[in-house]
Amino acid sequence: MLRLIKSLLKGKSVYLAIIITIVIVILSLIKIGKQPVIISFKYLDKLEHAIAYLTLAFLWLYTFKNNKKVRYVVLILCVLFGVLMEFLQSSLTNYRTFDYADMIANALGVLIAFFLFILIKKNEAIC
Repeated sequence: MLRLIKSLLKGKSVYLAIIITIVIVILSLIKIGKQPVIISFKYLDKLEHAIAYLTLAFLWLYTFKNNKKVRYVVLILCVLFGVLMEFLQSSLTNYRTFDYADMIANALGVLIAFFLFILIKKNEAIC
């Protein structure tokens, strides 16, 4: 499975990272109507934030996998990106609100991505 992921990402990770970044911007700023309930629990929205930012950070970390100094820049930029999206939601739209809990979920997703990346890198499974 990890070999398949590695082959899919080879040479394409920067494009996937850019696409995920754009998708997060779009999903953060568009008006989304009522969604059908497939899974229901109180903090599903926060889980979605964490997964989105985990994906974002992991792809950017993988893109710069051979540069240790850039890893920390990626982490900081991904967290700041999450903060920026919250500010843009409240300032550019009248249907989205600023939420500290969303920023925490975003940052948590980034941190989880970092630890997963380090764990995988240590085992040299896909990096």
